[in-house]
Amino acid sequence: MRTTVEIADAQRARLLDLAARRGEKGFSRLVQEAIDRLLADEDSGKDRVAAALALEGSVTAEVADELAASVTRIRRHWR
Repeated sequence: MRTTVEIADAQRARLLDLAARRGEKGFSRLVQEAIDRLLADEDSGKDRVAAALALEGSVTAEVADELAASVTRIRRHWR
């Protein structure tokens, strides 16, 4: 589908240069790749958050306290 997107002149120039180095006439494929990556990253981020939230309650209070103490020790010596 065709659509209009506004980009800076410098971005257009860089995209055209990259497309030319890839042997492409325009930069539509580059924009498609960028959109695919953005959407995949967004989906991946949601998956990571869901996985982290699913861990709630899987660590005992004792283990959580030990982990917190360990983090505190590490931070004391962090530069």
